[in-house]
Amino acid sequence: MTSQYCTIYLVRHGQTQWNVDRLIQGHTDTTLTKEGEDQAHKQRVMLKEIIFSKVYSSDLIRAQRTAEILNLERKLALQTTKMLRERNFGIYQGKTMEEGKKRLWELLAHYSADPHIKESGVETNEEVIGRAITFLREISVAHPGEKILVVTHGGIIRLLLIHLGYVKEGM
Repeated sequence: MTSQYCTIYLVRHGQTQWNVDRLIQGHTDTTLTKEGEDQAHKQRVMLKEIIFSKVYSSDLIRAQRTAEILNLERKLALQTTKMLRERNFGIYQGKTMEEGKKRLWELLAHYSADPHIKESGVETNEEVIGRAITFLREISVAHPGEKILVVTHGGIIRLLLIHLGYVKEGM
């Protein structure tokens, strides 16, 4: 008897030079470093026994490339979507973590109190969670009983874990 539930495997993209340089990426399209490619190959080995029926990825190059590496032997069609993108950090993208972090965390805390306030193109937690959950619901309905690989970003995965109660905010 097959399960009626879709099993979704969330994987973060490999390392980029902006990760190394501690720059805020957001929607900026950055590529994997050699280490990032190696990380993806290690993940591919870890996931080799799982039979996925579909592979989805953020449309940003770092996630797409990770998905391509994970999918080398499987050769499944890769479907990309903007719904899996990292949070849009607006004017803070490209700034160092040290430059942007203090103001960003103040801003995001303020969003929690009043999610209707917008500043500098930064997506709220609610906006990010909303699009991620919408996407995951859509694929779970479309793929009952199947195992689905989803390659996305650390911020998305972290917010999903917080939303589901697996991680406390601030950790």
